[in-house]
Amino acid sequence: MEKEQLKRRILEVIGDRETGVLASVRQNKPHSRYMTFYHDELTFYTPTSIETHKAEEIQENPNVHLLVGYDGEGYEDPYLEVEGTATIQDDEALKEKYWSEHMKHYFEGPKDPNYILLKIKPSLIRLMNDTDKKSHQTLEL
Repeated sequence: MEKEQLKRRILEVIGDRETGVLASVRQNKPHSRYMTFYHDELTFYTPTSIETHKAEEIQENPNVHLLVGYDGEGYEDPYLEVEGTATIQDDEALKEKYWSEHMKHYFEGPKDPNYILLKIKPSLIRLMNDTDKKSHQTLEL
């Protein structure tokens, strides 16, 4: 699959799916948790608190791995494996853009000083279970 075609297909798989898994590194071991993901093209954003373990882990080691796109409909659902680096974002415009009323359970609002976003810039995205269920397509960025 050509690079632009693969990129389009990856964006289709992400679609409006928001739930995925973020794995960071904690004491030289993977540490995974379910997260809510938003994306701007192939850049991912996930809201969290600056007071969480994941924020501390990202500051110590920015290498992360994501699993996104799986619907839970069956073994053949396409999904993405994403390798990348994360940075902590406290930008007011980004926080406003990705704010959701569901976050009121954790934060007072988009200006809450504990509310941050993790920005994940992929270096590699694998499209899994798409056309040929036994192989994958890789987009290197």
